[in-house]
Amino acid sequence: MPLISTQAVSTPPDLKSTGAPALTVRNLSVSFGGNQVIKHASLDIAARAVTAIIGPSGCGKSTFLRALNRMHELNPEAHVTGEIRLFGQDLYSRSIEPVIVRRRIGMVFQKSNPFPTMSIADNVTVGLRLNGVRARKVLAERTEQTLRMAALWDEVKDRLHAPAISLSGGQQQRLCIARALAVEPEVLLMDEPASALDPLATAKIEDLIVQLRKDYTIVIVTHNMQQAARASDFTAFFYLGELIEFGPTAKVFTHPSQKRTEDYVTGRFG
Repeated sequence: MPLISTQAVSTPPDLKSTGAPALTVRNLSVSFGGNQVIKHASLDIAARAVTAIIGPSGCGKSTFLRALNRMHELNPEAHVTGEIRLFGQDLYSRSIEPVIVRRRIGMVFQKSNPFPTMSIADNVTVGLRLNGVRARKVLAERTEQTLRMAALWDEVKDRLHAPAISLSGGQQQRLCIARALAVEPEVLLMDEPASALDPLATAKIEDLIVQLRKDYTIVIVTHNMQQAARASDFTAFFYLGELIEFGPTAKVFTHPSQKRTEDYVTGRFG
């Protein structure tokens, strides 16, 4: 059976923790008007690991991802039911402001979106400054730290005050990752972060994801099966709004439990 190789996806020993999951999703449904896009999905997302969300176009991958940090509340037609907990705390509780949820659960979008009128350094620290950080030393230290984490420091350290849009597409996406990391989120969501990039830039993003999982919980939506196999520890397969299968990436890609999963990862449909 010609399933995708997952030889490069062995889970590091430090991720084999028996601790509580970072995110607990129970009976999640998301609708827009009368259209139900996610149907009663339940899964646990492991802490300090990479979970890939795969499935054909229109299956609800991005909708599921955006439900994790309450992004759908920006759309008046969206209706979310079910439960999502971050380390046990109900993220949809009325006592928690959405802005707090989005600070704890950062997001990187498919298309890089640096603030075009800001410098590279200001793009990194904008979230910190919005949260009241003013000390120049702290801002400078955090700028270097997060640009290093995003594997971008050596490429931009001599032009931090240049416009962010002067960077290449791959560099802009890593800058957006640095911006998300600057406010020290607990979880990082990535919605097809490399789909618009060339193979070299994509490889850098994948390498970065593997490095970041040592300290962060990462959930990535991807249409690239090889990318999911290379970069993730766990994989969730969605089809027509339903969670069909979820488990360790190696098992999902080499010994799936569901026929629809096997058909998708082997390219028979999708």
